[in-house]
Amino acid sequence: MQLASLPDAQLVARCRGGDEDAWRELVARFSRYVFAICSQAFRLRAEDSEEVFQEVFARTYQHLGRLRDDEAIRPWIGQLTRRLCIDHIRSSSREEIVDPDTLPGGVDEAMTTLDDALAVHEAMAELTENCREILDRFFARDESYQTIGAALEIPSGTIASRISRCLARLREIFEGRNPAPGASS
Repeated sequence: MQLASLPDAQLVARCRGGDEDAWRELVARFSRYVFAICSQAFRLRAEDSEEVFQEVFARTYQHLGRLRDDEAIRPWIGQLTRRLCIDHIRSSSREEIVDPDTLPGGVDEAMTTLDDALAVHEAMAELTENCREILDRFFARDESYQTIGAALEIPSGTIASRISRCLARLREIFEGRNPAPGASS
């Protein structure tokens, strides 16, 4: 099995076992997430984001054994990144920041948006290449049915039904990840 296709928990377990390839995959998997928190949620400059990035993964490597639930690696890294960004802002500020409300506005909303975007990205990876292509063209690139149809050599009248089927599959993927409350295993 390719490391990129391993669930987070299995990847973490392999990292704990000393698998260097698994560690590289873990860093690759979460690097964009960490940078996005630094640059979008906390609006750090590129060099400050790089500094926080290095510290996040150094601490992740050192303290991976403290993670109680291997499936919680993403929120754990997100929280670690958030704390280190706050520490960085405090240490580089001439004024002492005592109140978290004085930090850049919208941090919690930005974190939620980033978490949602990462979840969509991960779910999209589980779709077929055709579905990824159609959904990307329609939602991310804002292409019309006619443009998508011409590019993919599919009748433009078929695009709507394909989008609908692909969205249904995406919904199934999300529902499989988040069982309904009260659902029994």
